[in-house]
Amino acid sequence: MKQVVHPESHMMTFGYKPELSEGALKPPIFQTSTFVFQTAEEGKAFFEIAYGIREQGRDEKLGLIYSRINNPNLEILENRLCLWDKAEDCAVFESGMSAISTVLLEFLKPGDLLLYSMPTYGGTDHFITNFLKSIGIDSIGFTPDQSKEEIISMVEATGKANKLSLVYIETPANPTNDLIDIEMCKTISMHFETTEKPIYLAVDNTYMGPLWSNPLQFGADLIIYSATKYIGGHSDLIAGAVLGNAEVMGRIKVLRTFLGNMASPHTCWLLLRSLETLKVRMEQQAKNTRIIADFLEQHPAVSKLYYLGSLKPGSKSYDTYQRQYTSSGAMIAFEIRGREKEAFQFLNNLNLIKLAVSLGSTESLAQHPASMTHIGMAKELKERIGISDGLIRLSIGVENHEDLISDINTALNQIICEK
Repeated sequence: MKQVVHPESHMMTFGYKPELSEGALKPPIFQTSTFVFQTAEEGKAFFEIAYGIREQGRDEKLGLIYSRINNPNLEILENRLCLWDKAEDCAVFESGMSAISTVLLEFLKPGDLLLYSMPTYGGTDHFITNFLKSIGIDSIGFTPDQSKEEIISMVEATGKANKLSLVYIETPANPTNDLIDIEMCKTISMHFETTEKPIYLAVDNTYMGPLWSNPLQFGADLIIYSATKYIGGHSDLIAGAVLGNAEVMGRIKVLRTFLGNMASPHTCWLLLRSLETLKVRMEQQAKNTRIIADFLEQHPAVSKLYYLGSLKPGSKSYDTYQRQYTSSGAMIAFEIRGREKEAFQFLNNLNLIKLAVSLGSTESLAQHPASMTHIGMAKELKERIGISDGLIRLSIGVENHEDLISDINTALNQIICEK
């Protein structure tokens, strides 16, 4: 029999042994707070590894201790997520923001400098510009149109280049689909790092992962997901994930142990269910999105379309897209001809597509970034990075594309009629 090599095939059984669970075909929910050790020596060994007191031996297995540290549902899920991104290890969290904040807190300390891309998810931006600032961590943001040389000069101009400790990017950017060159960002981190002080590159891959892009292949040290989105895919859970090599993930997992922000057994069980249909869902969503983007590009009420499938050959963004991604994705943003009033008219006249934040689920969603997910940003910054009052963000689901287009067309035409 040919060896199973495709992640979508592994999602059914990988990391789970039915004989350890009364022959159950699917993993049961391990709804327990603690686990029994065979000996006191075993318990000591498990804790030494979990608390980072010593490194795990080559053939040594970290056994089950306590569900704040590990749990069968959590471990099976983390093992399966590693397959998609070809990562050595994974840590699953109770939310995307807890995954993001844990990474930032682990690799930054008061006095350090963070380099990050703009735009980024509103919650991430708020954490960086408000909370990190409040504890003495400085940050500097760069935009997709800036070159490597410009970004390096910006960092040097802060006078804190020697304090740069982490590069954090979100690509494609939420909500504009702007692309950041991962390999370029890795060269920037390497430019400033020393033998004594590595500077890690973290990539939020929520918009495209884990199916359409694998940032570790382009030099990223850490991949971050809001697993609520495509990985969960049904708008019925909140979760996050971080993946990387064993060394950096060891640090992340130790901090997670003490922050206590791991996902629950039930959430992990739901995510394991979702992984089985991840590929078919995302492929259908991408197929629908391309058809809908073609429609929007021609509609008179739409002044600008932000969609990866519409990038022009020869442009910097197109080159990045061709290297980093295998699909145009299932996210669209577009400018209404008008401002907030017209945007709200469109949103209020949708029927099939629901007015709600989040993305990546089976149902299609629409929202107004300037007044919703990115409301906390300064108006001047929003205008600078393309989050205007007329910008709409769509997450396309698995519904029939003709029905989705009909719904969008009716709402857009309502704007034209009311002008």
